[in-house]
Amino acid sequence: MLGEWRAITIKFSGEVIPRERDKAFKGAMFAAYPGDLVFSKIDARNGAVGLIPDSIPKAVVTSEYLVFTPKTDKLRAVYLHHLLRADHFKADLQRKASGTSGRKRVTPEGFLSLKIPVPRLAEQDALITIYTDALARAAQLEQEAEAIERAGWQAFETALGVAPPQPLPDRPAFVARFKDVERWSHDGILRSLEQMPMTSGVVPMVPLGQLGKISYGIQKCPANRPGVHARPYLRVANVQRGALDLREIKYINVPDDEMPRLRLEVGDVLLCEGNSPELVGRGAIWRGEIEDCVHQNHVLRVRVDRDKLLPDFVLAVINSSYGQAYFRSKAKRTTNLASINSKEVASLPVPVLSIDRQQELLDALHAQAQAAQTKRAEAATLRQSAWAAFQSALFTTESPARLDQVEPGGIQTHHQIKTLPGLKNGEDLKER
Repeated sequence: MLGEWRAITIKFSGEVIPRERDKAFKGAMFAAYPGDLVFSKIDARNGAVGLIPDSIPKAVVTSEYLVFTPKTDKLRAVYLHHLLRADHFKADLQRKASGTSGRKRVTPEGFLSLKIPVPRLAEQDALITIYTDALARAAQLEQEAEAIERAGWQAFETALGVAPPQPLPDRPAFVARFKDVERWSHDGILRSLEQMPMTSGVVPMVPLGQLGKISYGIQKCPANRPGVHARPYLRVANVQRGALDLREIKYINVPDDEMPRLRLEVGDVLLCEGNSPELVGRGAIWRGEIEDCVHQNHVLRVRVDRDKLLPDFVLAVINSSYGQAYFRSKAKRTTNLASINSKEVASLPVPVLSIDRQQELLDALHAQAQAAQTKRAEAATLRQSAWAAFQSALFTTESPARLDQVEPGGIQTHHQIKTLPGLKNGEDLKER
């Protein structure tokens, strides 16, 4: 047992996280502490270079990881962490990796032979401050985007009389019918026991099956492998939340006389029959992207009466917290998968509103979504430009190398970079 020590792993993003493992590790383990630089011998060239965070005061790694401690009088650990994840050093680490093609590793000697730019500590601090301030602003923009999107959904659900749901009593429930054990939902059982409705009754509801037809697609089997009548078909992987992923389309054999029944039409709502519990009922709309396309039997098709329902409105109801709660409560569950059937989809209560009112609510929801997307795009651009500025400040084609640093006050200054002949013998790093 490791006790208070935590095993860690490093993502390609450079994030260091605890490593959950039930089985004991084989071989020696090595200690690492906050501020230590750790990298994977195999994946350092892919970005798996990280700093032990303060949240993991005592970390341990296997022999597949190397631990280094920067000399604090010359290098800031955070600066070095960002520096070694730059494209320049990723490429250098690729070249220094040795071994078989599938399991090449970066050795301690190869890592310590890297040549790095070493500005003065004050300049390292300035670079870090500018970069981290930009990341903080980007994170704030993303939080604002989430708040805008959440407000849009709350307004949409409130207009339908389905949100917010009544608070549940703070107590456990252990009563459920045996036949419902596989689809048991704590929230659902409590609401049933307390006789708490899921809607306010402000807007009348009717089952979706009364306003449209729910159909299964074609079942894949050896008899319908692509042949004379090969047709593109959609799988569960193609149906994402609110959008279709059409990057990989497979084919299945469907005779001409079967196509009228199976062919997708513009406006068809497609739902995943099975998925993880939080994603069951994931849906998107078919907009005619591929000619003569059909769908697999694990994708349910909802074809609504356009005089009564807009497909986008149906999808919005399904994707709302109300719709998701409904499918979670109705889904049949196994160990790692939840599934719904056409009967449960047909029973989904849908608000009865005029087409004009449906469109009005959709327009408001889409406006909020667009505002949120604008914020997210701004955050992504800010992150990219901040990282590009960090790299360009350190790697130039000029000789001698120069550091173009924008001070916090906005004054452009130019500093010489001290480029060491290498970090051999742990000149500015030492291996733990």
